[in-house]
Amino acid sequence: MCKLFIGADPKLWESSTRSLRIDGMVTSVRLENLFWSALDQIAARDDLNIPQLLTGLYHESLDEGHDLGNFTSFLRVSCLRYFELAAKGFLPLNDALSIGQLPADEILTLEKTERQRHPIRNSAGNAGSQH
Repeated sequence: MCKLFIGADPKLWESSTRSLRIDGMVTSVRLENLFWSALDQIAARDDLNIPQLLTGLYHESLDEGHDLGNFTSFLRVSCLRYFELAAKGFLPLNDALSIGQLPADEILTLEKTERQRHPIRNSAGNAGSQH
């Protein structure tokens, strides 16, 4: 099992830092190269570059009332969610469809139903809290 992970190109987990400007403030984001690659794929799908995607995610998250004290973790989870939703068939991998064109409310409802059937488990093996 571990060989699939250990045998991967070490450049995937090397980190790199990128600077961007959000609302006139320069900020730096440090992520592993695999996450930068995922963000690039997500951004390209909506015909955006990475700074545009990150600025949009930042603003939309604030609009929803999220605390973005750890924006980097939020970005990592966003990447994982993108591939998880695709793997479960909730998100078509056809990049001709932008993410903005997808029926987000319908996808979230389907995902919630799926999570209720198969709850996330914490490290102790107990079902985690659902929100």
